[in-house]
Amino acid sequence: MEISMSDPYVSRTDRSAAIISRREPVVYGEGQYAQALSATQLADYQRDGFIVLEDLFDAQEADALLNEIRSMSSDPAVTRRDEAIREPGSDAVRSIFRVHELNARIAGLARDPRLLHVARQILGSEVYIHQSRANMKPGFKGKEFYWHSDFETWHVEDGMPAMRALSCSVLLTDNNECNGPLMLIPGSQSQFISCQGQTPDENFKESLRKQEYGVPDAISLQLLAENGGIRTVTGKAGSVVFFDCNTMHGSTGNISPWPRANVFMVYNSMENTLNPPKYGLAPRPDYIAARERIEMLEPLEAAALST
Repeated sequence: MEISMSDPYVSRTDRSAAIISRREPVVYGEGQYAQALSATQLADYQRDGFIVLEDLFDAQEADALLNEIRSMSSDPAVTRRDEAIREPGSDAVRSIFRVHELNARIAGLARDPRLLHVARQILGSEVYIHQSRANMKPGFKGKEFYWHSDFETWHVEDGMPAMRALSCSVLLTDNNECNGPLMLIPGSQSQFISCQGQTPDENFKESLRKQEYGVPDAISLQLLAENGGIRTVTGKAGSVVFFDCNTMHGSTGNISPWPRANVFMVYNSMENTLNPPKYGLAPRPDYIAARERIEMLEPLEAAALST
C-alpha cells in the first residue's frame, strides 16, 4: 500500500490508530460569504461542530417531505434500485441515496435558501451536493449507525481533499430520546481520528448497511467523549441539524414503536471537489459520492416547499 507523505489525514493503513489535529478552519472566511446565521450561531458551530435550528420548516412542509419519502420507500421502482439500502437481516429500507435527483420536491429542498445559505456561509464558497439520502429507522427494527466521522470515509474512499463540507439533517418526524436520535460529540470536529484496518474493494456494499472500516478505536472515542461530552439531538419535525464533516456522530437502534425519518444533504465546497480515492481504491458509485454530476446550486427565489 502506497501512503502519501503529504496527506495530513492518513487512515486505514497498517499504522496504529492516532488522533491528528485538524488543519482547516471550521467556518471559512469568518462566515462573511453569505448571511444566514448570526454571529452567536456561527460561534456555536465553530465551538461544537454543529448547530440545531428548531422549526426551520413548518409542520406542513415536513409532512409533505415525509410523504415523499414514504412513497419512495414503498415504490418498487425505487426500492429495486441500487440507491435503496436495506437494514441488515431485514427487507426494511434503511436509506435511499441520491434523493435530490430521484424526487423533485427534495431537489427543491437542496436549493432552499434556508439550507443553502447556511452551507455557503459556513463553507465560504459556492457549493454542490456531494451526497443526499433519506435515512429511515422503522419502529422496533431500525438498526444503529455506529460512531464515525464522515470525512474519514469521504477522504479515504472518495478522495475528498479537505474538511470543507457539512451535512444538514432535516427532521421529518419528531426525534425523541427513544427512537434512535442523532448523537454528536461537541468539539470533535477539531480532531481527526486515524482508523485501523485496510479497506476492502467495494466496501460500500456492506458499509452502508453496517460499517466495519473507518470505525474509530474505543480509546480515541473515550478521549473525545470525556473532553466534549455527548449531545443527543431531539426535536420536532421541521428542525434541522447542521454538522461539520469531521464531527464524530452516531445513533442507537430504534426499539421504540415510533419511526424516525430524516433527509440528509451533504454540501461540499466547489473548491473541494473529489480527487481519486486513496490506496488505489475504485471510486464509489456517483449516487454515493458525486464525481461526474457536479452542479453549483442556485438558491430558489421562494421557499422550495411553498408550491
